[in-house]
Amino acid sequence: MTTSALRRQVKNIVHNYSEAEIKVREATSNDPWGPPSSLMSEIADLTFNTVAFAEVMGMIWRRLNDSGKNWRHVYKALTLLDYLIKTGSEKVAHQCRENLYTIQTLKEFQYIDRDGKDQGINVREKVKQVMSLLKDEDRLKQERAYALKTKERMSVEGMGISSSNSNSHQLAYGRRASQYGDDYSRSRGSPSSFNSSSSSPRFSSDLEQARPQTTGEEELQLQLALAMSREEAEKVMAFVPNQLPYSLAITKGEHQAHSLPQRLNVSWT
Repeated sequence: MTTSALRRQVKNIVHNYSEAEIKVREATSNDPWGPPSSLMSEIADLTFNTVAFAEVMGMIWRRLNDSGKNWRHVYKALTLLDYLIKTGSEKVAHQCRENLYTIQTLKEFQYIDRDGKDQGINVREKVKQVMSLLKDEDRLKQERAYALKTKERMSVEGMGISSSNSNSHQLAYGRRASQYGDDYSRSRGSPSSFNSSSSSPRFSSDLEQARPQTTGEEELQLQLALAMSREEAEKVMAFVPNQLPYSLAITKGEHQAHSLPQRLNVSWT
């Protein structure tokens, strides 16, 4: 397992990312290869679920806000976005149009690596493709029709079903997608349902993969966890000074009225 993959798995657990968020993080990682089409297809299916859609898009916007050495996050997020616009829920394109300015600013993305190569050009070219697609409604409809037909054909071939049974397969696929969406909503609904047999295998798999196999991996995981703990502590310390004046402004009378001194064992002089 690579260091980047190990770090990503530790972060997934520490930050308690959802299944949808983990898939997007994996598809838009800093690894020097593109996101697998099978993974993007899974993410596209998730966009038809209301809860998962919000999580998928939220993580994509976070990736698009990266810069510098994380240019692959941005480039892969655009690649994934292009795929979702064509094969995912129509809400993807709708949200992109609402945030068109955010995407458009990436046309100025700049990053020169240590070898002097302009990696920013990959992002700039991808932005042009996505922007062009979003601004042409007729072309978008054609692209979606073609992409969805291709995806359906590949699904049929993958299931070993003849083309003559494609209609029945499409209906079955729709039922499975709907059922998956219901299961996903339930699994995100409460802690008890999250620990149920229907949703726990994925989480257990992540824990199993993240478990150190060697002493070196164990030491590395410890260092990563400590580093992330320091980052979180620094964020909290930066937040506290801004809130302190408001806390001090609360009068003694207000504290007494709400019985806070008794609960906190504070005695007023």
